[in-house]
Amino acid sequence: MLSRRYFFSTFVAICLVVLSFNFAAPAAALGGKLPQVNQPAPQFTLPTNSGGGQVSLSDYRGKWLVVYFYPKDFTSGCTIEARRFQQDLPKYLAKNARIIGISADDVNSHAEFCDSEGLKFPLLADTDGKVSKAYGSWMSFISARHSFIIDPKGILRATFVKINPAIHSQEVLAKLGELQAQR
Repeated sequence: MLSRRYFFSTFVAICLVVLSFNFAAPAAALGGKLPQVNQPAPQFTLPTNSGGGQVSLSDYRGKWLVVYFYPKDFTSGCTIEARRFQQDLPKYLAKNARIIGISADDVNSHAEFCDSEGLKFPLLADTDGKVSKAYGSWMSFISARHSFIIDPKGILRATFVKINPAIHSQEVLAKLGELQAQR
């Protein structure tokens, strides 16, 4: 006969195993429901640290675009990711692709981050999280680390949700090459 303690501990262990399974739909990620691949990318216009003060998705019509969401300026993972994108920027430009970073930090923080790290691509300030929500990348008060490749016609072609900041730019470049070869 099983003791109550053994039965209870076994029951709790089974419940934890069942709860650990990922029952989320494939289009869901940590930050919410992701936009669908092969559909128009969600439109946005946000303030930026550089140029004319605002950047819109439509500004990049005719070019491939990498939109990457990240949690916070000056944090270790975000700094590594930004440095890798900057390091690979000439490769993106050679592929007719541009890079945009988006987080909930304000324009002043972005300006300081770009100056500190020598970033030559725009960072956009999504302080209220509306754009991050539209891309399924919002977690209460910060953006989740997600990236998207958008084609020259504004169609979302690839989504990245499980990101290692140290190698992410290389993964995006490889996928961009695959997508461009299909066209």
